[in-house]
Amino acid sequence: MDKIAVIGLGYVGLPLAHAFSSKYPVVGFDIAQWRIDELSNGYDRTLELDEKQVKEAIKNGMKFSNKLGEIAECNIYIVTVPTPIDKHKKPDLTPLIKASESIGKVLKKDDIVIYESTVYPGATEEECVPVLEKVSGLKFNEDFFCGYSPERINPGDKEHTVTKILKVTSGSTPEIGKRVDALYASIITAGTHLAPTIKVAEAAKVIENSQRDINIAFVNELAMIFNKLNIDTNAVLEAAGTKWNFLPFRPGLVGGHCIGVDPYYLTHKAQEVGYNPEIILAGRRLNDNMGIYVANQVIKLMIKKGNKIEGAKVLVLGITFKENCPDIRNSRVIDVIRELQEFGCDVDVSDYWADSDDVKREYEITLEKDVDIESYDAVVLAVAHDMYKDITLNSKHNSQVFFDIKSVIDSDNVDGRL
Repeated sequence: MDKIAVIGLGYVGLPLAHAFSSKYPVVGFDIAQWRIDELSNGYDRTLELDEKQVKEAIKNGMKFSNKLGEIAECNIYIVTVPTPIDKHKKPDLTPLIKASESIGKVLKKDDIVIYESTVYPGATEEECVPVLEKVSGLKFNEDFFCGYSPERINPGDKEHTVTKILKVTSGSTPEIGKRVDALYASIITAGTHLAPTIKVAEAAKVIENSQRDINIAFVNELAMIFNKLNIDTNAVLEAAGTKWNFLPFRPGLVGGHCIGVDPYYLTHKAQEVGYNPEIILAGRRLNDNMGIYVANQVIKLMIKKGNKIEGAKVLVLGITFKENCPDIRNSRVIDVIRELQEFGCDVDVSDYWADSDDVKREYEITLEKDVDIESYDAVVLAVAHDMYKDITLNSKHNSQVFFDIKSVIDSDNVDGRL
């Protein structure tokens, strides 16, 4: 029987390891000792799995470890580490390379290494495989093999879980492709799609999120236009949405580990081969500047109401990158906060989903637990957590400005929204 090691136990790796543990021996590997300790005690801070599910996996025989010796007997290695961008918006493959180095130290003849991390087309064979060969001393496609099966996890989504999302698979040879496909098909109830090559599977993943990014950039630009025309963007989109083939995208901040990052992987590769991708980069520029746009809209509304900007108290509700989820990775709410601070505002942030320690470490912000919304000069609803949908204010009749980025509050009770 195959013995599987899942490298990286974050939002992607842990649910995948849990799914495989129902049928295979699994070792979940992560370099963070605190992560191993928490999972060993049944706690998942990402909230992708509840305590019962984590303990169920342990009962099935799954181990959590940060010691390479614990994965040395595995023959399938699945890499689910982050693939971020650096400050210059270039791909940062450091986690991927380090994971490949670790696997290379225990790689054996006939083992298969499957990558799930989002990359540009060619990265697996051009960047990861040479590392595996160098560290292990083994030869690719003779001694060991590779596969690529892009993750499609949607953090916080309890309906579209890992086994219920159709999985794209691929292998470094046709035979290995079939084996990788069969491995995933054994746990993915939604089915699988075997791509002809690893590069095809890599490209398919990176364009999924690039497409969404461009569509959201389009409606964000519409929101800017309609704001100048004094037209309710939401009302326009609802009207246009009555046509059967109109795509139901909504304006907003575009962050997270996928949509706000993946397009830069594709554009990096395109530029490397001499092509400048104008549409993709234009969409990225627009979406990257939405936080600044929102902050400026809030300031304009405060000035209209006669509020003093320097020292004004502003409350931002939500700092996670999406609703009803503790994931703060690449949250663009921080752009709104920093821009308001540049104007001289005193900004408080509240989010009952986010982990206060994570927010402090990532953004140097101390979350406020108990806030009196009415005591602030301005309130920005940045994330559509369910709890915020019950807010009942009518700021149009007082000096407070209420800006609803996600358009979840009735337009009659807010001063502005996208």
